[in-house]
Amino acid sequence: MNSHAPMRQAGRGLAALCALALLTGCASTATSERSRPEDPWEGFNRQVFAFNETLDRYALKPAAQGYRFVTPDPVETGIGNFFSNLGEIRTTLNSLLQGKGSNAGIATGRFLINSTVGVLGFFDVASHMELTGREEDFGQTLATWGVGEGPYVVLPLLGPSTVRDTAGLPVDMYTDPLTYVEEDKVRYSLFALDVIDTRAGLLDQERLIRGDRYSFIRDSWLQRRRFEVNDGELGEDPFANDEFDFDDADFDDAFAE
Repeated sequence: MNSHAPMRQAGRGLAALCALALLTGCASTATSERSRPEDPWEGFNRQVFAFNETLDRYALKPAAQGYRFVTPDPVETGIGNFFSNLGEIRTTLNSLLQGKGSNAGIATGRFLINSTVGVLGFFDVASHMELTGREEDFGQTLATWGVGEGPYVVLPLLGPSTVRDTAGLPVDMYTDPLTYVEEDKVRYSLFALDVIDTRAGLLDQERLIRGDRYSFIRDSWLQRRRFEVNDGELGEDPFANDEFDFDDADFDDAFAE
């Protein structure tokens, strides 16, 4: 394994700080701070969150904005497709470990089709053929094996996680094809492009943030993650209480430009 692989994973995790409620199917406003039982280390987590936010504000976000400005939309889409296609390998492996043979077959088919007909994955031909499945990682595999979620934790550079997902990171790194690129310049270039492209794709979603940024991102990330672990079945809704208020007008205003 190449020793620089964790750097790429770190960058993707930092970008994921902005994968907010848009991906959960709902959005909300935190009107007051309230500790949640799944976040017993909130004091420490907030300090790490502030550190990550500073790095994003002064380094990653400006780079992503510049990238979006100079990159034509079709090219940006193709680059995102390329890196998503590499993730099908991880999905195949973890689907097999979870006993999801059908999803493993779909991921394998997607990878083969998009890598050939889709020109190394730049074109998502498989989706146009209605060949779609669920993404899987080793954190989800551990959940299938009965490992508990554990407390919520914010990792330096990596961003939101849980104890269970953190334990799965090394395996996910080993299943990343870019880990095995021998040429340093090529590996670093692909790493940087992946991180910046991912962050650029999340710029618009920041407008959904309401109230306390830490609480909003924590709650929406946890709901989204549980949705993934449960294969689309929603668990307890962290927004189902009087402290959250986000109506349709707010949602429309977030994208009214």
